[in-house]
Amino acid sequence: MTRPGTKTAAFKQALPLCVPIMAGFVFLGITCGVYSSSLGLPWWMPTLMSIAIFGGSAEFVVASMLPGAFDPLTAFLVVLVVQARHLFYGLSMLEPFRGMGKKKPYLIYAMCDESFSINYSAHVPASIDRGWFMTFVSLLNQGSWVVGCTLGGIFGSMIPLHVQGISFAMTALFVVIFMDQWLSEPSHASSLTGLAATALALMVFGPDSFLIPAMVLILVVVTAARAKLEPVYGDAGEAGDDSEGECA
Repeated sequence: MTRPGTKTAAFKQALPLCVPIMAGFVFLGITCGVYSSSLGLPWWMPTLMSIAIFGGSAEFVVASMLPGAFDPLTAFLVVLVVQARHLFYGLSMLEPFRGMGKKKPYLIYAMCDESFSINYSAHVPASIDRGWFMTFVSLLNQGSWVVGCTLGGIFGSMIPLHVQGISFAMTALFVVIFMDQWLSEPSHASSLTGLAATALALMVFGPDSFLIPAMVLILVVVTAARAKLEPVYGDAGEAGDDSEGECA
């Protein structure tokens, strides 16, 4: 049985850590909603995606595909590749999620980059129920994303927005993600592999069919170079953990 005040204490512990993320999620969610409306989708579609998918960049991808021809296999493969990093997040959270009971299904479903970062690395006092802490982190982050997508969908459908370049929002999002990775990674080998494989696939298959071949080529090359890449990224990760421990 949960002790009185446990939920309140966990919420108070989670809220300050989530506020910056929530602010970003609201504005980025508005962009996603407006982008979806600019494609002719109904106002409620961004809200539905934010609840059913909750995948951030994946929702931009799905929104861009919905107005086109019905192609579920391509949609599945593209979203799988875009969100494949969550496979590794899940492996990292096997132990933290152990014993979460009824909270566990939602924690698995609602795990995004930011929630994973907080739930995995936050130093939660022993007096705070970690299960409720992680649940509130996930709820606050997803809730702000749902609010942003809903507002964007409503604004985009009520106001005749014909913003030049709104379709570039998804491209800009991926550029920001790539730049963040470039600045933080210990080696640029994987990033350069991605750029080279994409350029090669674009030249061979053309702009309409290059994405899946590029992803497959990246997977093959990175897998083949795994023995050389793992020590580089592994050593950097251990160094980062040591420095965090010293700071704490």
